[in-house]
Amino acid sequence: MFRDTTKEVRVGNCILGGGHKVRIQSMCNTKTEDVAATVAQILQLEAAGCEIIRVAVPTMEAAHALSKIKEQIHIPLVADIHFDYRLAIAAMENGADKIRINPGNIGSEERVRAVVETAKAREIPIRVGVNSGSLEKELLEKYGCVTAEALVESALRQAARIEAMGYDNLVISIKSSDVLMCIRAHELMAERTNYPLHVGITEAGTLFSGTIKSSVGLGIILYEGIGDTIRVSLTGDPVEEVKAAKQILKTLGLRRGGIEVVSCPTCGRTQIDLIGLANQVETMVTEFDDLELKVAVMGCVVNGPGEAREADLGIAGGVGTGLLIRKGEVVKRMPEAELLQALREELLQIRAEGQKRG
Repeated sequence: MFRDTTKEVRVGNCILGGGHKVRIQSMCNTKTEDVAATVAQILQLEAAGCEIIRVAVPTMEAAHALSKIKEQIHIPLVADIHFDYRLAIAAMENGADKIRINPGNIGSEERVRAVVETAKAREIPIRVGVNSGSLEKELLEKYGCVTAEALVESALRQAARIEAMGYDNLVISIKSSDVLMCIRAHELMAERTNYPLHVGITEAGTLFSGTIKSSVGLGIILYEGIGDTIRVSLTGDPVEEVKAAKQILKTLGLRRGGIEVVSCPTCGRTQIDLIGLANQVETMVTEFDDLELKVAVMGCVVNGPGEAREADLGIAGGVGTGLLIRKGEVVKRMPEAELLQALREELLQIRAEGQKRG
């Protein structure tokens, strides 16, 4: 398991690597200069389970806004910098807990050194980020096109530049929108460095296609023991990125806690609005993250009790009626309209029982 032996890097109050849990990241899509909007979005992301947040810093106004943003949030703040080394320095001076740069587009050796010296003085980690769209011309010529090998060589080359300046407080990311290339690149990188790796499928796409691509790519990479922090990149509300990341980690057994909802796919026997009910249940159970349970939502009373047997709680619908099931046993029968509330009350009871025992 590569993540057990990666170097530990502290980002604010989070530690990446060294066997610590895989951290969930996202990135704001607000204008960083708009402090109120950015803070509001970060607080939403915190509530959803985001543990590290990144913001774009394309202007000096954005860099100066970081100090005001940081005062109002509770998770580490990462500044995303391109091209202008002065923005990286200003971001760190204004409280960034980590900066993301590609040393290849920051400029001359002197400019990169100025960034590194500021990071070193403040003990701020640098994420060396290389994407398939930012490869150096000589590497494109060497490999003929973008390849996993080229991505790894580029990232290690940029990390070596910073190491040569006497700093190794680094996190590496190598991203591609090509899932198979991304998997291969991370396998190669894990063999060649012990820096913690930030993993993601870049430009993954919309909520539907992006979630699928990210689940496949991140799922395989994480299952192989690679990756210390992840971001699911989606074209949409970043809260959906966090929700998808949490589900990926839970599915792989890398996170515990919260309620897992399982539901049947519906069939001709279904007599209730199972799709609507399942979505309502999934939303409702988010208020019970302190419980670790499996909840089943089944579409008929014929197979519902049996299918829900492995769940802690379940509901199964019939013709205008439904069952509440606990550990495979029918607790009560009720009208369909009362199923959701009955399930919620059962969860409240389980919580109360746990608190009483505690």
